[in-house]
Amino acid sequence: MEISLLQWIGYFASIAIAISMTMSSILKFRWINLAGALTFSTYGFLIGAWPVGFLNAFIALVDIYYLYSIYSKKEVFEILEVRAENRYLIRFLEFHEKDIEKYFPGFTYKPELNTVSFFVLRNMAVAGVFLAHRDKNHHLSVGLDFVLPEYRDFKNGKFIYLRLRERFINEGFTNVVADGRSEKYSQYLKKLGFEKNREGKFEKSLV
Repeated sequence: MEISLLQWIGYFASIAIAISMTMSSILKFRWINLAGALTFSTYGFLIGAWPVGFLNAFIALVDIYYLYSIYSKKEVFEILEVRAENRYLIRFLEFHEKDIEKYFPGFTYKPELNTVSFFVLRNMAVAGVFLAHRDKNHHLSVGLDFVLPEYRDFKNGKFIYLRLRERFINEGFTNVVADGRSEKYSQYLKKLGFEKNREGKFEKSLV
């Protein structure tokens, strides 16, 4: 049985909306849901199902409104420095252990290595944690740059590697080095301007 173009459009819309419902990231949910709603709206109008067309057009407008709000919203970023033995830090790492393992396979917390350790706050809510140490070449070697699912929009990374750049330079760091322990983390680093060095690690110059 041949599947018509209209059927393919309907299948795509259904799959896109179903996938959007599995997204833990609000940003990804909105973008994928928008694609699904626009496609479903088109499908509805093409087959003459006006309620389907108008309903999904409305959903698409809602997605656009929230996407605009997300991208135009001015958030206050701060860091909360913590000691290596901080009990909340240790509990945070334990609580998010499985998710951390997805992006940083084999990660184990070694407090004695920490030169830099802080939580990233967005409007005073914890959005992620950053742990790093100074290596022999005055590089800032990243041990963990973990972001909570609802904040995975690259704003945390831009804040750390761009807005905190002067701070790191003043502390004597010249480069930031990170292991691309997973494909997703490698893609994250590339989008933030990291490049692979001769040792196969990702590196970004601060100076």
